Amino acid sequence: MATKIRLARGGSKKRPYYSIVAADSRMPRDGRFLEKLGTYNPLLAKDDENRVKMDIDRIKHWLGQGAQPTDRIARMLEAAGVVEKKVRNNPKSAVPGKQMAERAAKKAARNAAPAEE
Repeated sequence: MATKIRLARGGSKKRPYYSIVAADSRMPRDGRFLEKLGTYNPLLAKDDENRVKMDIDRIKHWLGQGAQPTDRIARMLEAAGVVEKKVRNNPKSAVPGKQMAERAAKKAARNAAPAEE
């Protein structure tokens, strides 16, 4: 069974509240899970200790059983010091899209035109 440690959404509309759960990867996001491992409340301030609550011992147990954390959970675990930081490289993140590149080219041409006169 492929197991994931992921977020399951709760809360009402525009008031998200997430449970950190160990679940079979084939189950839906808010569907059946194996065990609740903690909570995440994104509405709290980033420095609030109640923003992320995790049962570290149980998370280590599931990681030992082969459970794969999702990207967001992996970042939370890195911040808590449970797993080592992974080097991330996204070279395309700073490259503008097609329309923005066209606008920048037009602006550069417009700025260069008065200097030539």
